[in-house]
Amino acid sequence: MAGTDRQRRQQILREAEGYLDLISMFGEQWTPPVAIRSRLAQHSIDTLDRLTPTFAAGPQAQHLRGMALRAAERYDEAIEPLRKAAESEPSNLGTWLALGWCYKRTGHLGLAIEALDSALAVDPQQAVMYYNLACYWSLSGNANQAIHYLAQAFTMESQYRLLAETESDFDPIRADPGFRDLTSIIV
Repeated sequence: MAGTDRQRRQQILREAEGYLDLISMFGEQWTPPVAIRSRLAQHSIDTLDRLTPTFAAGPQAQHLRGMALRAAERYDEAIEPLRKAAESEPSNLGTWLALGWCYKRTGHLGLAIEALDSALAVDPQQAVMYYNLACYWSLSGNANQAIHYLAQAFTMESQYRLLAETESDFDPIRADPGFRDLTSIIV
């Protein structure tokens, strides 16, 4: 019986994840409209609701629930399951990144920064974390911190130079001499 329960649980988690995969299967080239993302996300949530309360509270289910709510742009609601998943499984950098994303979009930049700092404590070799921290510090009005983290991202992965050129999160510091110097360096 225990094997059957485990199989059913895994099937439910894979099904919920499948709906999320449908949302992101074309990457940034074609992001479905929010109405379609919301429907697919709701299917994922409905699927997760079939888990017993014990397993619904687990890190994988909480991560998937948070990601579904995030995909549906229900950022406030996504924070709690993502926070629980991150606390239960701190090595999942994707959860920390999504949590930071949701905090940013709900106006909690300090908490977004804390989430990504937690991710860096787990793995300091992730350029995406430095880049996003640079964005959050810029939006917070701290040019020095933003430039520090952006320089780290550039050092690790030069592709972030191109992104920074048009990233609106850097508009608050775009006129800062340090930012101009950093972004004008040709690699």
